[in-house]
Amino acid sequence: MKRYWPTFVMAGVLAGLGGYLYWIELPEKRTAESTEAQAKQLLSFAEQEITGLTVRTVSGEVTLAREPAAGWKVTAPIQTDADRRQVQALLRALVVGKVSRVVESKPASLTPFGLDHPSTVVTITAGSQQDTITVGDAGPLSSTLYVLRDSDHSVLLTDLAPKDFLNLTLLSFRRKELLQFAHQDVERLRLTYPTNEIVLYALDEKPKKKWKIRYPIEAEADRTEVQALLFRLEDLRALAIVDAGPERDTISKTLTKPKVKVLLHAAGVDQTVRLYQADPASGEAYAQTTADGPIYKISPTAIKDLTKELFALQDKRLLGADIADIAMLSIKTREEQYVLIRSQNEWVLEDQPTEKLRQDVADLVVSRIVNLPAEERILKQAGALAPYGLVAPVAEFVATGRNGQVVGRLALGNQVGSLIYAMGHRFQGIFQVRPDLLTQIPSRLALLGQEPSATKPAAR
Repeated sequence: MKRYWPTFVMAGVLAGLGGYLYWIELPEKRTAESTEAQAKQLLSFAEQEITGLTVRTVSGEVTLAREPAAGWKVTAPIQTDADRRQVQALLRALVVGKVSRVVESKPASLTPFGLDHPSTVVTITAGSQQDTITVGDAGPLSSTLYVLRDSDHSVLLTDLAPKDFLNLTLLSFRRKELLQFAHQDVERLRLTYPTNEIVLYALDEKPKKKWKIRYPIEAEADRTEVQALLFRLEDLRALAIVDAGPERDTISKTLTKPKVKVLLHAAGVDQTVRLYQADPASGEAYAQTTADGPIYKISPTAIKDLTKELFALQDKRLLGADIADIAMLSIKTREEQYVLIRSQNEWVLEDQPTEKLRQDVADLVVSRIVNLPAEERILKQAGALAPYGLVAPVAEFVATGRNGQVVGRLALGNQVGSLIYAMGHRFQGIFQVRPDLLTQIPSRLALLGQEPSATKPAAR
């Protein structure tokens, strides 16, 4: 037993050392690191604790308060909704901002740091706590600022960015989005113009929401165009806001008939915005969400972006049938002619029904034919077809439904520049489409897997 006593002694020493490290050294290290981290923090409270802000600049003072249900609101000099992004940006800058070093405690003079005439003074309230950050000149680096922290009356060099604190005005903190909605919540859109109106409804279908035109016709809508329209409405922002007063009264007299009125129904709530441009030559455009509310100055391009012809919002796929509606598809070009038949969820050739086809090749070409959209409308009503090469088309596709009736047709004619003329079953008239489809029709041998396919899967 005696021969093991050195081992026991060593184990005891190691245990004591471990205990010292765990109970004394590591806690002291953690405390030191925590103290150092706290010393580098500009504010002593967390972002979620902040309940109020007061921002004072040369342009005036703005007071904001966080309301439990409604979020941030401007409470002075007026009461209105706040720009959540602007408030969040300011909060994040203050909370994430770090102190590079303490330049001077209780300074005798603030002039060397530009703090005698500060550009911005921010008072932060967190319940019963409050602190004030006074922003001075830029530091030695362009991405640093001198600030005076009121709680310890110290001049600090911080990593705050000047862009987050300069040129802040009441407009900076006011909500500038004219409409607030989530895309997935939009159920209905009504676009009213001086001479016509378009009504769109959303249908909840999987995997993506489907849009229909209900007025002035019943038709499928172009989902991509509708989504682009929603993005433009989401991005509709005020460049300036004119509140009640002489200026508003003067402008209001010129706003007689809107260029477009948008009624958006989302999550059970209607939102309306009217866009005006009394004098297009002046380059000024305005919007109103309520008759007695502020007048918003907006970009004139917003009116152009939201002024849509019916055709622009329609499903512009020319064939006029969805894949699920097709039982037979005739494909005819100058080089190839065959008929694909849908049999037990697979495509087969009409004249070689027992031959196994490459389904990936067949599915891809059918998808490309079905989904070919019109790029431009040339004529609303088809007249003479010869000038467009549509008397004897270079390619023609005919889709037949399960009832034996033609459900879709597409003809491609002459190419002019980067587009070719086309006619389709979905619309009357003559259109132009992209010519890619002409080089993507697989040969009979390619469908049978006996030569490289002309069709290649689209890049994802």
